[in-house]
Amino acid sequence: MSIVPDMNHTLILASASPRRRQLLSDAGYQFSVEISGVEEPEPETGSDPSAYVAELAWKKARAVAIRHVSGLILAADTTCAVAGEILNKPIDRADAERMIRLQEGRDTKVITGLCLYRADRHEWVGAIDVSIVRVSPMTDHQMTEFLVSGRWEGKAGGYGVQDDDPFVKLVTGSVSNVVGLPMERLAALLAAYPELSTLRGID
Repeated sequence: MSIVPDMNHTLILASASPRRRQLLSDAGYQFSVEISGVEEPEPETGSDPSAYVAELAWKKARAVAIRHVSGLILAADTTCAVAGEILNKPIDRADAERMIRLQEGRDTKVITGLCLYRADRHEWVGAIDVSIVRVSPMTDHQMTEFLVSGRWEGKAGGYGVQDDDPFVKLVTGSVSNVVGLPMERLAALLAAYPELSTLRGID
């Protein structure tokens, strides 16, 4: 059964990510999609990754919220952090290889910032979710095959657990967080905001 928000709390996903759309659909939410148009600048050296994704999620949610008189806007931003470096989406194949080589044999933090923004009141709540992913070393042949496949495109850190790549293993945390939208944390946010409980199908 689909989870349907009431008329005052229409759920709007402020993201172009097909993976986030799929996660929400699979969980039974009904929602519309509206891209925020917010630029995602590379973080400055030494930036805190949690603060970085939290700020971007808020900016995306607010950018969509100010276009509406009602509705609940959901925005998220995901990044990876390893060896003191924040890894966003690779800009090209060489960048993807650099990111994966940096993570080989190490545990990587996958960090998502969430923001739920209520347009009619300009109220918002946010959260951070963290998972740990381990990237196994790859041979040159394995690396070439992966890069040629293009599976690194549009993914923070250069890979996605949803692709079932054997060199990527979830150590702790939420799989959906690594995909880009921590569904368990989203449910907890909605539970902590009783006026929006209709989004979870609660009478």
